[in-house]
Amino acid sequence: MRKVEDEGKLRAYVTVTFDNCFVVHNVKIIEGQNGLFIAMPSRKTANGEYKDVAHPISPEFRSELQTKIIDEYNAGHIESAGSEE
Repeated sequence: MRKVEDEGKLRAYVTVTFDNCFVVHNVKIIEGQNGLFIAMPSRKTANGEYKDVAHPISPEFRSELQTKIIDEYNAGHIESAGSEE
């Protein structure tokens, strides 16, 4: 988890590893009107829209993933500036 300074509502970038066999980089923690939430990594398409590169299939797993990531962020498990995971 890498904390971000001075980038608007973006608070951190997160790397998530599943069962030591699959990794997702650049999950974002964003400060919204109703608190923190996650945004999955995305890319810009030719028509200017953003599409998720990887994302949870079910709302239940998205909620579980978001809860775990935000709990870690709130617990202060953030890398120091300049370190790489």
